[in-house]
Parts: sequence; C-alpha cells; structure tokens
Amino acid sequence: MTPVGSRALIVDLPDLEAVMDWHAALSAAPLDEQSDVIAAARTVLLTFASPRAAAAAATELREFSPARAQRRAPRTIEIDVLYDGADLDSLAASLGTSRAELIEWHTSTTWVAAFGGFAPGFSYCVPEHGRGLDIPRLPTPRTEVPAGAVAVAGQFSAVYPRTSPGGWQLVGTTRTAMWDSAASPPALVAPGDRVRYRAVDTLPEPRSESPRRRELPPHRPVFRVEDPGLLTVFQDLGRPGHGNLGVTTSGSADRASARTANAAVGNARGAAVLENVGGCALTARAETVVSVTGAPADVLIDDRLVPLAAPLIVPAGARLSVSAPSAGMRSYIAVRGGFIANTELGSASTDVLSGLGPRPIAAGDTLSVALTAPPFSTSATASNPLRVRHEGGITAGTVRCVPGPRDDWFSPATFERFLATPYTVTAESNRVGLRLRAEHPLERTRNDELPSEGMVAGSVQVPPSGQPVVFLRDHAVTGGYPVIATVIDEDLDIIAQLPAGATLRFELYNR
Repeated sequence: MTPVGSRALIVDLPDLEAVMDWHAALSAAPLDEQSDVIAAARTVLLTFASPRAAAAAATELREFSPARAQRRAPRTIEIDVLYDGADLDSLAASLGTSRAELIEWHTSTTWVAAFGGFAPGFSYCVPEHGRGLDIPRLPTPRTEVPAGAVAVAGQFSAVYPRTSPGGWQLVGTTRTAMWDSAASPPALVAPGDRVRYRAVDTLPEPRSESPRRRELPPHRPVFRVEDPGLLTVFQDLGRPGHGNLGVTTSGSADRASARTANAAVGNARGAAVLENVGGCALTARAETVVSVTGAPADVLIDDRLVPLAAPLIVPAGARLSVSAPSAGMRSYIAVRGGFIANTELGSASTDVLSGLGPRPIAAGDTLSVALTAPPFSTSATASNPLRVRHEGGITAGTVRCVPGPRDDWFSPATFERFLATPYTVTAESNRVGLRLRAEHPLERTRNDELPSEGMVAGSVQVPPSGQPVVFLRDHAVTGGYPVIATVIDEDLDIIAQLPAGATLRFELYNR
C-alpha cells in the first residue's frame, strides 16, 4: 500500500480477481470519508476527503481481507469494427505477423470487460481465456485520439468513446456508442460483460443527434455573452465518486479562487461559476451582483475599474469586462444566486477530456441564475487567493509533492534531478494536464509496461519521452505510465494558474 499525494492510497494486488474483490467490498462498505474507489489491472486506488482520513485508512487496511465478490451474469456485446487503424500495419510488423493475422486474432478472441476507467464508457477488456498478446503503448501519447477508435495495449482492448489523448495502438474504428448519459447504466459495456469484435467493410454514417436537454428549474437571464475569450466554461465542485464509470471529478481548476468568488457574493461554495481563460466580456440583462477572482486581471464595469474578490453591483445594460491576466491563467466569475446550466451526473462542470457537461460558452449565449434566493446573504471583500509568482515577466510556481507511487521506476539520482529541475509549461497544456519540458528528460530504470492504474489530479506521469505530464482536474481516471510523484491536493490550485511558458518546480512535502 502506497500513499498517492496527501489524500489517496494505492493498493497493489496479485491479480485481477483480487482487485475485483477489494473493489466490490470497498464500494459496498466505504471507509470513513472515502470519495472514490477505482479498480485497475492489479491495483485499487482509494481517494479521501482529507489527509487525516487517508492516514486512518492506511492503518485500517493493513488487516483488510475482503470476501469473494459476487459476479453477475454476463451479457455478450458485439461491436462492428472497420480495421483501418493508424497503427495496424506497424503493430503487425513489430509483432512479426501480418495485418490479416492481427485482425483475425482480435476478432476471434472473446474479450471480457474487467473494469472501467480512463474516460466515460472506456472499458478495459481482457481475453476470456489465457493471456493475449503483450502490446506496448506508444512512446509518446497522442494528444488527440478520435472518438470510436478501437485500440489495444498491454493485455487489453478497448474503444475510445470520445476524442481524447491516448497512448494505445489504434487498430480500427467503430460507430457503436459506448456511453449515453441518459441511459441506465450510461456505459454500454459493464465489468463482466463479454465483447466480440466483428470485422466489417463499411460503417454506417455517424448520426447527428441533438444533445438531450434537461429541463432547468425556474430561472432568469442575467448576462449576454459578448466575448468568451479563449475558453469560458461552467464549473462547480464536479462529479466525485464516479471513477468506476471512467468519470473523473472535474470541477473548478483553481478551487480556492472559485470558493472565494462564491463567498464574496453570498453563494454556497459549490455554486456554479464561470472559469475563463484569456478574458471575457458580458452585458448585464438585469441588475446583479458579481465577483471576479483568480489570475490578476483588469475588471471593468463599463469604463470603471473595480477590485478583484469583492462584491460588485452590475446595473442592467452595463458591460462587465475581464482582461487577459497579467500573470496566472484563469479567472473566476460568480453571480449572486449561482449560474444555472444543464447537468450530467449531478454537476454543471464542463469536462474537456470526456465532453461531459455543458459545451463551452460562446458569443451570443444567455447566462441565467435560479429564481430561488441563494442560501447565504452575507458578502465581503476577501483576499484574492492566487499563489503563483511573477518574476521577470514569467509566471512561476512551486508545488509540494509526495514521491510515487511509482518512483521505484527511477533511480534516486533521477528523482533528485526531478526535484532540482525548473520545468517549462508547454502550449499543449489544458484542463487535462500540464505538459512539461526540460533540457534533460527523465530516464526510467525499467522498460517494461506498467499495467493501467488509477490516477488523481496532481499525478506526475512520465511517458517514455521522459518529459513529465502533471494531471489537472479533467485527467483520465486511469493511466499506464509511471507516476514519479504526486502533487498534494492543497497545491493543485497553483498548477491551475500556470500558463504556457510558466516555470514549475517541485519540492518534497513534509508531513
């Protein structure tokens, strides 16, 4: 059992059967303050609401021995595949087989869904009988794998339900929908189901369906969006507790700033706010009270400069403008009563990896609040909680981390170099994670494949390229590259405010 950051534990187990037993037992009877339990190939990841609860669980689990999990009757699901994957030919050549033989192996194998993870509807499937081929992941994961891609890696096969990053080998394409938020259960393939892939020569044209809209409670419009900037999305506290569906928590990237904005206008801490990158402009359709927090930026009501982290009256017809930040990355806008938007799995957060939640906000959109009064009525100017530095025109941050859980894949000298290195945030970074760059890549002491395992926000993955990736709020639920260290939950807000070109350093967390 190994700590993962300050609020999680990972338990290494001998095989998938043991994983399923632990997952079933801890799902049925959660530990104190347990937030989620995520099954993977040979591990179970447990997350908690506080460091105290994680430490208490580590003690309790030393003597834990779950009963055998009851298995439900499996279904058989057929998935039509056009074998046109970008990696099909190169993978066949690397395995010393032909394209046709590789397709025959994939279609003749009966696969069994072992566990969910990575993304909503992504089911890790293993051969029903014996071991399959041992297939390496790509040295550097793709930044974009198309929805419907059929892929293999390690002992597993799966379908990417939505466009997302990924390091698996792509062998084909399907139009079978793997996830439907309105269905029960929303994932097409559940653990225990059998999956058969069937080769076809053509696929049906993709259906263009209007997204299902959930009826909103009574509300009133408060803003018209004139300019959404680079990206403006709704965020709240996210979707904790759905890791078994491949659904990450998501939610506000800089939670302290979001909480402060809500507190300033008298909202509950979990009320929906706007998370903005690059500045924005809104026109008030009714008089309302707002607060802007986060990255240092000029906030204007018409032509009047107003302070951050304060309750501000915006008259009907006035224009609220937030400039691009002078340092940092993200701004947060709260409105008294809380913004209202369509929800999925109980949250209005936009998850940019999975596509769950409302689409990003566009020019011309109308933003509304509920007609019910907010639960709190007091508001006051607060201190803006930004915790990054601005040095010589460059935003910089230092975060505390806990080694591992896979620091043993690196030499002690490499780990010391990891701590001593100032990393640069690259332009490929987003809410999924920060892609970092340094002059000297990190080198592993092991070259084998790590079985996929649960990840948390703050996990510092090291792909074979040696350039680390730090996961943010919209990270994949599971991953297959070793995590050299995990940023503690208390410092995730710092990472959220680092733009491209910023400098990031890591230091050890002293408990």
